[in-house]
Amino acid sequence: MTAPRNIIGCGILKREIRFLAEKNGWRLETAFLPSGLHVDFDRLESGLERCLSLHAAEPSIVFYGACHPRMDQILETARVARTPGQNCVEIYLGHDMFCRELEQGAFFLFEDWALHWREIVGGVMPGDPEIMRSIFRTAHTYLLAIRTPCSGDFSAEAEAVSAMTSLELRWVDVGLEHLEAILAATLVPRAVDSNP
Repeated sequence: MTAPRNIIGCGILKREIRFLAEKNGWRLETAFLPSGLHVDFDRLESGLERCLSLHAAEPSIVFYGACHPRMDQILETARVARTPGQNCVEIYLGHDMFCRELEQGAFFLFEDWALHWREIVGGVMPGDPEIMRSIFRTAHTYLLAIRTPCSGDFSAEAEAVSAMTSLELRWVDVGLEHLEAILAATLVPRAVDSNP
């Protein structure tokens, strides 16, 4: 299998992925879709298919979790592999930390979502702020803002999201190690196992 020349995927961690590509000397082009597409399956599917079609002649990998009910079929049709993981949070934090925080009631917040919160959530949540708070409080107990080494200061935006959802804001600083390991493993061409 030929080594990938492109990473196509969600823009939620584009700075982190570009930083790791440069750090590791991965000669990759990147094409990122808006991170808010995961709330609109039709736009996510059409955007991803369009991007895959544009890069069909080049070996690529996809940075996405199972963010669309048909994700595996879309990628199988395009003959492209993706990063393993349920979603970008699990891919970044690792399975154990992701599950631990999720079980405790976390709603995860990366910088990009905090910066575009009204645009992303406004399209799918009712206009009544109390209804939105009720929905979030029913499913979550706190907001976990994730700072990466590539994050800027998004504390004001995170505080605003906390106020809008009525969820307690907590912070966690997480390095790039798990994301780096996942990308490195996905980028290595998989050899065909000839053992019986």
